[in-house]
Amino acid sequence: MRTAAGRRFFASAPEAVLEAPQSEVVQLASSAPVLVKFPDRAWGASAVLPQHLLPSQTGAAERVSVVRHAFAAHDAAHEPLADLVAPLGDGRVAVAHDASQAHRRLIVDEYSLGPSGQYLLQRTGTDLLRHLNAEGIRAVHVPDVAAAVAGAVNSARAAQRGVRQSTNEVLMVAPTAFGFNDQAAQDNHFMHSSTSTSSGKPGTSITHKALREFAGLHHELTEVAGVRVSLFQHSLEHGTPDAVFPNNWFTTHPAGEAAGGVAESTLALYPLKCPNRQMERRPDIVEVLKSRGYSRMWDLSGAEKDGHFFEGTGVLVLDRVNGIAYVNLSERADAGLAQQWADRMGYKELVTFRTVDPAGADVYHTNVMMAIGTDVAVVCLEAVPDAAERAHLRERLQRHHTVVEISFEQMGRMCGNILELEDGRGLPILAMSTQAHDAFTPEQRAVMRQHVAGLHHAPLDNIEYIGGGGVRCSLAELF
Repeated sequence: MRTAAGRRFFASAPEAVLEAPQSEVVQLASSAPVLVKFPDRAWGASAVLPQHLLPSQTGAAERVSVVRHAFAAHDAAHEPLADLVAPLGDGRVAVAHDASQAHRRLIVDEYSLGPSGQYLLQRTGTDLLRHLNAEGIRAVHVPDVAAAVAGAVNSARAAQRGVRQSTNEVLMVAPTAFGFNDQAAQDNHFMHSSTSTSSGKPGTSITHKALREFAGLHHELTEVAGVRVSLFQHSLEHGTPDAVFPNNWFTTHPAGEAAGGVAESTLALYPLKCPNRQMERRPDIVEVLKSRGYSRMWDLSGAEKDGHFFEGTGVLVLDRVNGIAYVNLSERADAGLAQQWADRMGYKELVTFRTVDPAGADVYHTNVMMAIGTDVAVVCLEAVPDAAERAHLRERLQRHHTVVEISFEQMGRMCGNILELEDGRGLPILAMSTQAHDAFTPEQRAVMRQHVAGLHHAPLDNIEYIGGGGVRCSLAELF
């Protein structure tokens, strides 16, 4: 039998009564299935859900989803359901970061109330995060569910405000006419000219090698991570050897970004230093972007004629949740345009500084020395020579993020040139090159994995070596 409190009693004799632990219940949303975790380990689905296992809190719910630890050993310790998933309100739930790891993920068996009053099995073994996504519930990936419910985790606060740091959709340009850009190499010291562009055999040119790498990255993002990609190409006639890096010439921003500072959805175009990079602002791509229906288009490219440059998210590393713009000032990041951008976009704060590489040369873009996710930031602080600027940058990042500090050597291996995206389940992931992934220490990777559902990487050696940009440069976010 089942009591009103949802407890099951057993009697082997009239005088012997034993009480079993209660099942655990989480109601995520009024229209969503009730999540139930049984007190004893469930070793599989059943065709008909045993009624005596259901606590009274389920009421007469139309649907029940039973949560299982399908990948935990028989002697694994019990984990309370409330430590794994909890509602945040407004169709969002906090999910423990462990639940996104392959060996720790949770699955659910889905049941519906049948005409006989019994719960009948509809689907078995669905990944919990995909189940939530299918129900239109946004899972917020957090290191501590209780802290998220209490509002002490940045990602949870962001979710409750409806602000997103990352997106599931990007624009990419395949390097179909890729080559060494002499103009850009004047101040991009991450670039190297190739001593041999081809062995003479078909498919061995730098362009062909770059395309194979790029195809691998495209596959990792689309087929493995579930990121949506709007893909373009370019030809020699375009005269744009660096077109594979589209993030420099445009950005997109949803209304409400920067803690509400961005008043209307915006498409912005930027002034680029190199003439052959200015041609990357192709009218056909601009028209496709405009067709997405942005309320405002802001074209800053006219500053080029006056010798002022501001190269999109090459120079802007954005905390989109809290409204902080980080800019490494250089020839490609004009201080006046940086302030104008922050003021007009409605960002709350502009943090500027100057950086150098180990040889003392200016670092050409901000996004090769730092990156910001929802809850974690990566930064090469030793690249900031001024002690006051370095301390200010550290303090601002630590205010909202767990900070992973990288070295000069790691910056040179593109550890700063990474980007948080959302995967097909709506969870944050970090996209990076294999070179960058392998250059992070195991401890650094462990810290990042506490805050994202995965580290997705692909080899991009030729594009990084010849083009001087990595995965982040290859992705232009679409909000």
